[in-house]
Formats: sequence, C-alpha cells, structure tokens
Amino acid sequence: MNELPLDDAATWWSVPAAEIEHALATRALVVLLHGLGADERDLASLVSVLPSNHVYASVRAPLPISGMPGYAWFPPLLADGISADPAYVDAASRGMLAWLERTQARVRTHGPVALVGFSQGAAMAVQLLRHAPEQFAGVVALSGFVAPGLVAGDEALSQIRPPVFWGYDAADPVVTTPAIERMGTFLAAHTEVDERRYAGMGHGISGAEAADVAEFLNSLIGP
Repeated sequence: MNELPLDDAATWWSVPAAEIEHALATRALVVLLHGLGADERDLASLVSVLPSNHVYASVRAPLPISGMPGYAWFPPLLADGISADPAYVDAASRGMLAWLERTQARVRTHGPVALVGFSQGAAMAVQLLRHAPEQFAGVVALSGFVAPGLVAGDEALSQIRPPVFWGYDAADPVVTTPAIERMGTFLAAHTEVDERRYAGMGHGISGAEAADVAEFLNSLIGP
C-alpha cells in the first residue's frame, strides 16, 4: 500500500481562503487530525480556546466508513487496548505528508508546524512524527495510541526528541490500559513527553485539557 491521498478541498481552515497564503508565510501552522467517525469540522470548535495567532488546518481523513457518517485514517483493530495495521497507518501518513508538502509549496517560506490529534488522529500525529521528526515543532496527542512496528525515522526521532503533549484518562473506555502503556513506553523512549492525566474525562477532550493544550502550544510555537 503506497499512499492514501487526501482531498485538499475537504480541509477546514481557520482563516478565509484568500488569506491562507499570507497566514502560512507569517504564522505557525497547527494541523488538526480528527478521530474515527468524525470529519474535518470535528476539531474546529477546539480552535476557539487555542492561541489565536496561529493558522489552523483541520484535515479530513481519507477513508469513508461504510454505513456510517464520518471518516477514518485507518481501519481500527479492536485488540490489545486498540491498535492498527501499520501498513494502513503508513499509507495515511504518506498521504498526510504529501498534503503538507502541497500546502507549504503555496508560499516561498513558511512557519513552524505543530500537530494536534485526537484518538486515531493522535495515532496519526505520532506516526507522522516517526516518519518525519525534523518537520514538526511538536505534537499534541489526545486520548491516542501508537501504531505497532518499526518506522525508519524512529532512531532519528529518539535523537531529536521533540516535545509531545500527551493527555488521556487512565480509565478511557476506548483506548484502554494496554494501548496506554505502549504509548507511554514509546513516547518516553523517543520524545520529551509532557504526560497529563484527566480523571473522569473518558474518551474525549475536557475543558481543563484544552486549556493545557493552549498553554503547551504557546510554549511550543509562541502565543
């Protein structure tokens, strides 16, 4: 499996279309990656509590879900606390990196890039960091997990050790203990992880977590 291409027209932007190029040239880009069964507008509401100086792009995952609304980055494997076929995750990552290349090509120079992902989107954010650790200022992984297997960029990632905000509820009913433990082990070995637990949040994003994400992005790429 080579690449799962993304629909550029399905990207939600926090600025009007006429302002995208100027924003990319003068501001940091924060890419939002939604979870299973959602779409590009799912995380748009989060932007209202995040730093206003950045430009936000929320990308629609490439796979429609048969008989259900929304989209997926890859088919979920409901085992060992939730997992994924690494071939699908890598194909989606290649599609996402191609989207980023097209986006950055719209301007001569561009600002730093950060990733914010929820659930499957968090798994994608971590996988993108594994494929291209030098391309991202850092990652926010919310209620997510890490795909199995090795990626060529893992060794470089462990040397670069970019900052990662990892927020979750230890009692998450979807991403359960085995997946949480694998995520923790991976992030500790490869990144500078800021681990935050939010009791009672479940599989979602709480107000307290959103506020902490805003603070993290401020420290990562400026207010």
